[in-house]
Amino acid sequence: MKDKEQERIIKTAYSDVMQKSYIDYAMSVIIARALPDVRDGLKPVQRRTLYDMHELGIHYNGAYRKSARIVGDTMGKYHPHGDSSIYDALVVMSQDFKKGLALVDGHGNFGNIEGDGAAAMRYTEARLTKIAEENLLSDLDKDVVDFIPNFDETEKEPSVLPAKFSNLLVNGSEGIAVGMATNIPPHNLAEVIEATKAYIKNENITSDELMKYVSGPDFPTGGIITNKDELPEIYRTGVGKVKIRGKIEVEQAKGGHVLVVITEIPYTMIGAGISKFLQDVAALQETRKTTDIVDISNQSSKEGIRIVIELKKDADVENFKNLLYKKTRLEDTFGVNMLAIANSRPETLSLREAIRYNVEFQFEVNRRKYTTLLQKEREKKEVQEGLIKACNVIDLIIEILRGSRDRAQAKACLVEGKTEGINFKAKESKIMAGMLHFTERQADAILELRLYRLIGLEIDALKKQYEETTANIYKYEDILDRKDSMAREIIKDLDLIKKQFSRERRTVIDNVAEAVVVEKPVEEIDMVFLMDRFGYCRVIDTATYERNKEAADTENSYIVNCKNTGKLCVFTNKGNMHSFKVSDLPYGKFRDKGLPIDNVSGFDSKNEDTVLVMSRDDISSMKFIFVSKQSMIKYVDGSEFDVAKKTVAATKLNDDDELKGVCVMTPETYVVMASHKGYLLKIDTTQIPEKKKAAVGVRGMKLGADDHIEEVFFGDMGAEKNIVKFHEKHIDLQILKPANRDGKGSKMR
Repeated sequence: MKDKEQERIIKTAYSDVMQKSYIDYAMSVIIARALPDVRDGLKPVQRRTLYDMHELGIHYNGAYRKSARIVGDTMGKYHPHGDSSIYDALVVMSQDFKKGLALVDGHGNFGNIEGDGAAAMRYTEARLTKIAEENLLSDLDKDVVDFIPNFDETEKEPSVLPAKFSNLLVNGSEGIAVGMATNIPPHNLAEVIEATKAYIKNENITSDELMKYVSGPDFPTGGIITNKDELPEIYRTGVGKVKIRGKIEVEQAKGGHVLVVITEIPYTMIGAGISKFLQDVAALQETRKTTDIVDISNQSSKEGIRIVIELKKDADVENFKNLLYKKTRLEDTFGVNMLAIANSRPETLSLREAIRYNVEFQFEVNRRKYTTLLQKEREKKEVQEGLIKACNVIDLIIEILRGSRDRAQAKACLVEGKTEGINFKAKESKIMAGMLHFTERQADAILELRLYRLIGLEIDALKKQYEETTANIYKYEDILDRKDSMAREIIKDLDLIKKQFSRERRTVIDNVAEAVVVEKPVEEIDMVFLMDRFGYCRVIDTATYERNKEAADTENSYIVNCKNTGKLCVFTNKGNMHSFKVSDLPYGKFRDKGLPIDNVSGFDSKNEDTVLVMSRDDISSMKFIFVSKQSMIKYVDGSEFDVAKKTVAATKLNDDDELKGVCVMTPETYVVMASHKGYLLKIDTTQIPEKKKAAVGVRGMKLGADDHIEEVFFGDMGAEKNIVKFHEKHIDLQILKPANRDGKGSKMR
C-alpha cells in the first residue's frame, strides 16, 4: 500500500511550480480582469454589470433600480470578486466627465470631477443609458455572440457584447495588469464613426489617412492638446505622450484687477488633482515665484469648471499663464498605451488596427444576426404559404377537422394525406384530402388557426405579410451573399448612431509653443533665518529681527543672517549636509509659526539632530572643522560641498559614532573638546590635518575607557573672553592652555 502511495507523488521543483502558478495568475488578471476587449471596449466586470442590468430589465426609459440590487445580482450570477469592484465599475460608467459616452444613467450621488466619491450603493440608483441599451446590448436574442457558462455553470453570459461602434476608442480605458498596463484616451463618437466608415470602404487605408477623420483624443473635460504634430506617430504605434493644457480665459474685475479664469482642465486633473492644483497655485505666492496673486477661489459647479485667480492691476497676465502651465498640472501629459485583448491575447494597437478589429467584429455580428433573421423569415414564409393554401381549401380542412377523432389524426391527414378513420360528407372530399401535403409547421399553424382569420380583409393582410416576408428573405440573402450589401447595412447603423448620439468636439488640437516663464529679477534683501527648538523655521527681514531681537534670541535655537536669493545648509549628527533655498521658507511676521525644516529639505527630524545651520553662500571658499563623538577630527575644503544635490554626506563616521561639532575654520580658530568624564583639550588649527569629506579623520583627543566627546566648543584667539557652560560650570576657554592633538587633556576642576 505504501509503495502505491509513493508512486502517486509527483516530484517538481518549487521554482517550476511557482513559475507556472504565477504565469497562470498573470494571464488570468490580463485576460479576465484588467484589460478591455477590442471588440466591445469593455472589461469583464463592466460587461457583466451591463448584461445583468439588461437581464433585470432596467431599461433607459424605465424606472431606476437600487445600485445595491444590481451589484448583488451581478456578483451572485457572474462576477464573484467582491462588490466594491462591481460598484466602482458601475460608478465610472455613469461619470460623463470620465467617459466620452456614459453607459449607465446614475440617479443620486455618483461622485464629481473634483474627486468626491460616490455615495454608498444602498443610496444610489441606476439604469442603462439609451446608447448602451440600443448599441451594446441589442440583438443578443439573435445569436450574434457566443454565450459561455458563468463561474459555477448555473447561468450563461455573453463572451462579448455586440457593440455597433468602437466603444474602445469612444470611451477609452485604463487598467493595470501584471507586467502591463493600458491607457486609451476617449475619442469623439462622430469622428470614430467616420473613420470606421472610411475603413469599411477602403480596407487598405492607413492610420495616417484615418487621422483625417479622427484628429486626436477628445477628452470629456475639454482642454487643448498642444503637440498635434506628434499625434500621427502615436496613432501609428499605439504608444506615446499627449500634452494637454487647461483652458484659460481672462476677465476684468472691479477696481482694475484681472481675473484669470480656468474653465477647462486637463483630463489627468480629474479628482484630487484639482485640490492639488489650488495648493500649487497658492505655493507659487508663498514661495514668491509670483507676487501677483490677490485671491484664489474655486467656483466650480454642476454647470462646469470655474477656478478664479485674481491678480493685481499691473500683473503680467501672459507670463502668469505660462507660470501656471510650467509650475502646475494645468499643463500635463497623458501617456497613451493602446493595449487591449485581441484574438484572446494582449496587443498594442494602432488606430487602424483598433478600427479593423471592430469592423471585423461588426461583420461577424451582422452575419450571425442576418443568418438568424433569415432563418426566422423562412420559417414564417413556410407558415404563411401553408395558411394561404389552407384558405383556398378551407371547406375541405373544416370537413377534415370535424370528421377527425383527435388532433393527431387531423394532422396526419394534413401532412401525409391519411384519410383512414375520418368521416367525410362526400367521396370527393376524401379523394381531395388524400392529396394534401402540408409541412409539419404548416399543419400546426392550420390547426391553431382562429376563425376570424378567414375574414376577407384578414386573408388580404396575410397575403401582404407574405409579400413582406418574401422581400425580407431576398434582402437578407443579398446581405449575406454580398459583402458590399452588408457593409451598407453596417454604415446605415453607424449613421443612425451618429445622428442620435454625436456631439461637438470638446478638446482643441493644435501645435502650441512650450510655455516660457520670464522671471522678474528678484531684489536682493538681507534676511534673518530663525529655527526654534522644535525644528520650525522661517525668515524675517532684518528690521523685524532688530525690533524683536531679545525675544528672537531667547526663543530660537538657530539664528542665521542670509539673503533672500541665497541658500542655507544644515549639518546633522549623522554626518549629512542638507541644503535648501531661502525662498522655499515662509516669509512673514515675527510670530508666524513657520514650517518644519523636514518640509523644505531632506532633514529627517525623527533620526537626525541639528549640529549647525549656516549660509551656503561662498561655501567653496570656506574650510570646515569636523569633530565626532569618538574624538575624530579633520578639516575639509568647502569646495567639496559646492554641489547641486540637496543632501550629501558631509563626513564619514565610524560605527556608533556621530558628529558633535562643525565650524568654519579661520587661522585664529581653536577647538576645545570636552569629554563626558570632564576632560578638556584645547588645540589650534595647525594641529588639525586636511582630509577629504569621505575620510574619517584623525584622533583629536585620547579618551579613557567608557569616555566620549560630549561637547565641542570653537573659539577665536583674538577674543578677550569666551565663557561657556559645561557640566553646570562656567569656563573661560581663553585661559585654557593650548596642547598638542591626541593628548588626554586636563581634568576640569
